[in-house]
Amino acid sequence: MGGYKSLKRVLGETHLGRKLRWLFGVCLFGLVLIAFWLVDWIGEDLVMRNIHRNGREWVRYHIFDKHWEVWETDVDRKPFRAEFSKRLLPEGYNARTISTDRDLVKRLNDSGFNLRPSGKNAAEQQRLWAPENADEVQLLRQLQADFEQVVASQPAPNAGDDEQRNLAHERFESVFARRIDHEADKYYYYQPVYWDRQLCLSCHEGSYGKFSISASDAAATGTSQLPFLVTRVDLPYGKTRSAVNWIRAVLLTVGILTVFLSMVALWMVVRYVVLKPLAHLREVSDSVTRGDLDQRAEINTNDEFEELAASFNKMLRHLIEAQGQLQTANKDLDGKVDELAQLNMQLHEMNRLKGEFLANMSHELRTPLNSIIGFSEVLGGIDSLSDKQKRYANNIQKSGRDLLEMINDILDLSKLEAGRMDLRLSEFRIDAIIHSQCDIVRPLAEDKNIDLAIEIEPDLPTLFQDQAKVQQILTNLLSNAIKFTPEGGRITVGAKGNSRGFIELSVEDTGVGIAESDREIIFEKFRQGTAVLGRDILTREYSGTGLGLSIVKELCKLLGGEVHVESELGKGSTFRVLIPWMRAEQPQHASKLNARLDEITRPRRGDAEQLSTDTVVISK
Repeated sequence: MGGYKSLKRVLGETHLGRKLRWLFGVCLFGLVLIAFWLVDWIGEDLVMRNIHRNGREWVRYHIFDKHWEVWETDVDRKPFRAEFSKRLLPEGYNARTISTDRDLVKRLNDSGFNLRPSGKNAAEQQRLWAPENADEVQLLRQLQADFEQVVASQPAPNAGDDEQRNLAHERFESVFARRIDHEADKYYYYQPVYWDRQLCLSCHEGSYGKFSISASDAAATGTSQLPFLVTRVDLPYGKTRSAVNWIRAVLLTVGILTVFLSMVALWMVVRYVVLKPLAHLREVSDSVTRGDLDQRAEINTNDEFEELAASFNKMLRHLIEAQGQLQTANKDLDGKVDELAQLNMQLHEMNRLKGEFLANMSHELRTPLNSIIGFSEVLGGIDSLSDKQKRYANNIQKSGRDLLEMINDILDLSKLEAGRMDLRLSEFRIDAIIHSQCDIVRPLAEDKNIDLAIEIEPDLPTLFQDQAKVQQILTNLLSNAIKFTPEGGRITVGAKGNSRGFIELSVEDTGVGIAESDREIIFEKFRQGTAVLGRDILTREYSGTGLGLSIVKELCKLLGGEVHVESELGKGSTFRVLIPWMRAEQPQHASKLNARLDEITRPRRGDAEQLSTDTVVISK
């Protein structure tokens, strides 16, 4: 893994020039190595072939010279023949005839191994040699096996057929062996002696002792019955090896020079053809980065680098144009931002006026509404009124309370949005609050024959929250459930803890349900579902301002919780409120905008105290 990372760093994460030199150098070195190895192998093979050819020729000369020595009977020409042979032979040349049969060698050397025709001088007998060592014995035995295999497969040439005789000689000469003695700097070439039946046996018959056979028997049995003799030629190998080593040194030197000169040439090409244009482009790019937009790339090479420089200059022009357009757009955007800031200030002012308007209107409307509600209660208690008059008084009282509730909702939502709704934290039990709120709305549920059930998980701990806000959340959810649940339906109020450290309050009904597309908009101000079982809500079949769920959502945020709805159109809805068991501190404003809005829209101290007093009185 480390080797791979090092190779990756060298070849993929280094300077371009160094990368090119590495890649080219490795490839060039490999190619030169392979090429010169092939040249060396071919040259050595040619040298060995030449030595082999020389060995075969010297075997022929040795056989011819020995026969010439025997056949030469002229006393005057014998010295000339000896001197002639001496001058023809190379320095260090030696030849001998070898047999693996040591008994044969001893017997023939002792008795005289006559290579000449019968009746010649026994003093001129040819000497027969035994192998020098075990390696040579093994080599000769293998050579004998190969030779006998060729003899067995080679048909005897017909008498007088010179072409067949020549082919036989060539095939027998293809059986040879060679050995190199590096310590003695000698090359040994071994070739078996081929006994031609017509030429050799006519002269040598009857001269082999126990191998002596008649001419007729030799012709009938072939040469395989004759002794196996091998002619060995010793040639000097030191000069040849020195010449081969010198050639290898020359090849190595040429290879090193080739790689070195190629790397120098590559360095010059990479530096002046590749890296120099790239360095110029980098300098221009760095200048542009520092803000000098007047710089341009100037490369005149009539190749891809010149095209790259032209593209770079074109890109730079487009960049300058885009920068100018961006500056213009920024100026326009600054103007829009200023305009938006002015609009925001106007919006803040309008929001402040809205808050003051709501505060003043709520105050101004509550006083006459309280009077109307009070007088309607008084009128309803007069016994002298007729039933019709009492019904009118009750209608006045009911309408007044509805209007007062609507005003309270608007004022609460305004306070929540402005961030002026304070928390009054205290400990209380949620089961008591749920039972209390259910008791308040139970008469409304009984009027519509709705079953109101309570399912509270036992042993719930006490809450440290704003009790009034929790009551208002439950009241709004229960009011919605009763409003949208038809007669004979069922409403279930539940409470349980969860693993997140929250208490889960749920209000489940079997009402008309909420379409999936309306599950987000129902929490917006003054919005209800757009369709209930195919009927348009804009017909106001269900009365209300559309503020109840908006107030629930804002109160949940104020208490540090959240509200979710699960519903299926036509089957009912389930609202789940998650609030923490303990509210540690007063929540901060949602944003700096709300903080500024709070400062802008905050009413005067006297008005706020008066509004708070009015709210408490009306709640009672």
